[in-house]
Amino acid sequence: MRMSRFFILTTLLVLSWINTAHARYYDDVIASGEIYIGAYKDFPPYSFEQDGKPAGVDIEVGRRIANAFGLKMKVHWITPDENLEDDLRNNVWKGHYLDKDDENPLAMKHLADVMMRVPYDREYAFKRGDLDLLINDQVVLFGPYQRERWQVAFDSKKLERVGTVAVFQYHPIGVEIDSLPDFYLTSAFGGRMRNNTHHYPTIHDAFFAMQEGKVDAVMGMRAEVDWRLAQADNPRYQLAENGFPSMGKQQWDIGMAVKQTYRQLGHAVEEVVDGLIRSGEIEKIYAQYGVRYELPGLYQDVTQ
Repeated sequence: MRMSRFFILTTLLVLSWINTAHARYYDDVIASGEIYIGAYKDFPPYSFEQDGKPAGVDIEVGRRIANAFGLKMKVHWITPDENLEDDLRNNVWKGHYLDKDDENPLAMKHLADVMMRVPYDREYAFKRGDLDLLINDQVVLFGPYQRERWQVAFDSKKLERVGTVAVFQYHPIGVEIDSLPDFYLTSAFGGRMRNNTHHYPTIHDAFFAMQEGKVDAVMGMRAEVDWRLAQADNPRYQLAENGFPSMGKQQWDIGMAVKQTYRQLGHAVEEVVDGLIRSGEIEKIYAQYGVRYELPGLYQDVTQ
């Protein structure tokens, strides 16, 4: 028996509805009793699993956001895509068709109500594409809560000090492949550091290589380097008082993102995080992981 065209169309509509991921309005989040915090997977010290449980700076901030609303925090783990636009689309406003819900294979996994660790940059927020349309028109970037920057750590048994990165013309240094430190160290000073720049999947792999004596230093994001130093707990590995001539952007602020139609949720979360910053609670969270905390530019401008 042939199915009627009406039945087929109805079925397709139902399946398309089931297979759509939804972010939620503020009232829906509160009524549900839980909030989905988007955090990058396997990204210590920001967000990772420790003894089978979510841990890290961003997870702790997410818990405090949930507690402020009397909600249960649920972690929406984010696997990085090719660029930030893809991450925002897949996790905040649309979803990825391959990202299925474990409990309902026909449905897409729940989107993040709030996504952590998004660069808070006005130029990026209002970036336009080839047709002069806003690239990020589906999301709102808000709530800067940390300033990040680049950092070098070195093996003091191999180097007395790192007064300038030019020393890596003669000493091997480890970096995460395709990162800004990778591009910088292979091109600066006429490429004279290229042969001594060793590439690793992550900065953590680079740090392990330094512990094994394969490189004399590493360069990566400050919080990642700080965390690895705290984990090593060995005075042999020290921080460089570094500067990076001609590198370009050496520091940037980190904030959050929500879908652009859910600004009320963003405003409420921003108020909570602002309180955490002004009370010093966020700085304590960073210290818990052995990481230095720096106020984002918005707060530095106010305090100076």
